[in-house]
Amino acid sequence: MAFTDIEQNPTYNKSLDFAVRIVRLCNYLQDDKHEYLMSKQLLRCGTSIGANYSEAVGAESNEDFIHKCSISLKESNETKYWLTLLYKTGYLTDMEYNSVIGDCQEIRAILAAIIQKCKQKQKS
Repeated sequence: MAFTDIEQNPTYNKSLDFAVRIVRLCNYLQDDKHEYLMSKQLLRCGTSIGANYSEAVGAESNEDFIHKCSISLKESNETKYWLTLLYKTGYLTDMEYNSVIGDCQEIRAILAAIIQKCKQKQKS
């Protein structure tokens, strides 16, 4: 389904909402936990998911769309890594981690499904 208005795209909206959560989480980590290194990495990759997906929506070809979605998926994989590291080092509580990792995993699954479907269409 093609979306002429990106704000109507559910994956775009989900990744934008996730980016907002990441920004707020990073502010919390820096202000309350005084953690600056990992939170900057998390901020970069966690907000990049939606930025790259936004680029994908405006892709020039199916191959370009798949490529940009793949970058978005890679950024979501990196985001999962930093969230897990922050959790395992005690910067995130069980509740904080479980809350945000679920959203990250959902976005990863959506992006993987989009990429797989587009690759299958290419082969047809």
